[in-house]
Amino acid sequence: MTTGTGPYSTFSGGAEGNACAELAASPVPSAPHLRESEEPGTALTTTPAALAHLLAGIRAGLGR
Repeated sequence: MTTGTGPYSTFSGGAEGNACAELAASPVPSAPHLRESEEPGTALTTTPAALAHLLAGIRAGLGR
């Protein structure tokens, strides 16, 4: 899979040991890419709806 060159948006608290998830737009409409900063060669292509569900779950504290 080609992960693209970005631009990738990242956020990290900056503390040691924090992992970053990166989000990028895709040349294909409605297909955002997610990747983990320590493995930039591996990306997940998703849909806006699935990404919205993931973010809602994170915000709700699911998976803790």
